[in-house]
Amino acid sequence: MTPYSSPRLLADIGGTYARFTLETAPSVFEQTASLRCAAHADFHAAVTAYLAGLPADGARRIEHAAIAIANPVEGDDVRMTNYHWQFSIEQMRQRLNLETLVVVNDFTALAMALPRLAPGQRRQVGGGAARENSVVGLLGAGSGLGVSGLIPAADGYVALGTEGGHTAFSPRDEREIAILRHGMRQHPHLSHERLLSGPGLELIHRALSERAGLAPQALAAPEITRRALEGSDAVCAETLQAFCLMLGTAAANLAVTLGALGGIYIGGGIVPRLGEYFDRSGFRERFEDKGRFSDYVKGIPTYVVTAEQATFMGASAILAAQLLTLRVDPGSALLGQVQRSRDSLSPAERRVADHVLAHPRSALSDPIAEIARSAQVSQPTVIRFCRSLGCEGLSDFKLRLASGLSATVPLTHTQVTGEDSMLELGVKVLGNTAGAILQAREQLNRDLLRRATLLLAEARRVEFYAVGHYGVVADDAQFKFLRFGVPSASITNPRLQLLTAGVLQPTDVAVIISSHGRAEELLAVADVARSRGAAVVAITASHSPLARKADVALIVDHAEDVTTQVPMVSRILHLLVIDILAVGVAMRLGQDGLPALLQGAAGGLPDSPAESTLPATLRAGPGIRTAGPLARLTSHSR
Repeated sequence: MTPYSSPRLLADIGGTYARFTLETAPSVFEQTASLRCAAHADFHAAVTAYLAGLPADGARRIEHAAIAIANPVEGDDVRMTNYHWQFSIEQMRQRLNLETLVVVNDFTALAMALPRLAPGQRRQVGGGAARENSVVGLLGAGSGLGVSGLIPAADGYVALGTEGGHTAFSPRDEREIAILRHGMRQHPHLSHERLLSGPGLELIHRALSERAGLAPQALAAPEITRRALEGSDAVCAETLQAFCLMLGTAAANLAVTLGALGGIYIGGGIVPRLGEYFDRSGFRERFEDKGRFSDYVKGIPTYVVTAEQATFMGASAILAAQLLTLRVDPGSALLGQVQRSRDSLSPAERRVADHVLAHPRSALSDPIAEIARSAQVSQPTVIRFCRSLGCEGLSDFKLRLASGLSATVPLTHTQVTGEDSMLELGVKVLGNTAGAILQAREQLNRDLLRRATLLLAEARRVEFYAVGHYGVVADDAQFKFLRFGVPSASITNPRLQLLTAGVLQPTDVAVIISSHGRAEELLAVADVARSRGAAVVAITASHSPLARKADVALIVDHAEDVTTQVPMVSRILHLLVIDILAVGVAMRLGQDGLPALLQGAAGGLPDSPAESTLPATLRAGPGIRTAGPLARLTSHSR
């Protein structure tokens, strides 16, 4: 088995313990250690302590790492549900000096390990037979209740990242009704996780003690389990029995919900330690007790995961898939292009390609001198390498490279609610904004931005139109363009907008800013501007009426519910589009011999740049329609 060029760091982070290991070759785990979370201030302190404890030969340069954590992973900010640790994925990658850091939910990682389990790494409980190429379900109790699943795909499986442990508990008999009543006095929403977990065992024990008329004992979950297995405590024995039955119900619910004909797997820290007791418990009987669907679930096998390194195996598989995508998959944009073009490059350019493929994040951040030194080539060779890939230069190369690497940062939108604390609200707003900006960066359409920039740079006058919350975007745009010496105005009063549009000239440009692109007053402005022969640039949503009316539609699509909150993300994205256009216009004016507009130290800014006629290809005739969602040139008839 070929060892890796550098070991890969894998971590399994729970609410009590943080486990670490080094993967030195595929499925070869060494230097495994388990640290108590309470002994370390944060995740960085824990991983630093682990690395410091490695022998000298084991602490060699680590470039890639994967973390499986008992927490939903939404965006760059990770905040543990059952512990106080939190961190930024990207900041942690930089602090640990890693090329790649992948963070996933622990049960997503465990799910990805299931297809790789050998027969001796799982134990079947009861009957049933797995159907090939079918959905697989997974749940397991520990500090909480993890739930996941695998969906068959053409080249393997896709893991589900779920929070199914928080589904509502439903009792099946009088004893479970008593547990429900006891639990609801503490938790208005009694989820499966409240009961099918370590803390859940303790809650069940208190409920059954109360039901038996006994004074509750403050027993921890391990002690309850020990007494139950020994048979030395009747209430503890009943507690463990109830736990296994309720787990059978939850497993059957998961089986019918997913259609998990490939089997249901039980992992986590509790059930695998129960051994033969679990096999003899009522788990399987309760699993098959599904009324009209009893025959359906009887054919579904249930397994206990016995492999100690299963979560590491899954995290390793996810990390390997990520690295493969970044290096060789044609869908990985620029890195895939580098891989495919390598053999056709000159020997010197090939050394640059090898450096980029081996150290993509370093290539993203290093200056040209450092890239040239690392690849042992001259700086002009680096530029030639970039141009061989169709890039205009190193800056353009890095922009495209960043788009490919951003796949390591999950892009999600989390709804702000009235129940959020100020800290939670701040985290959600910043996370949503960062995710939206990264997503917009990936969707930039260079050709259409260039056309919009040409229109604005050649215009005699530019008018910015917006209403409501987006008036500040128009005001910001006017300020920027006036600084360039471009006659500009921000018109946000609906009564003045039609009047102003009515005096536009064919050499003018109307920039219309609208989040949804359906405001009647702005649609009317577009019609009047077109009737006057002026060009219309829209910053708006895709497939909107405004986008269809524009000569150039710069599309800003975003996940935001504007009915329940002031528009936040969308307005920032509109401001960023204005910034892109402003920088493009400034550069264009400088190239056309008008750098004095940006200097203005001696005589101030002139009244306007020289008037010119717009290129015919931008002034009339059909436009070009493209699928790029951030910038799209739409067509219309004059």
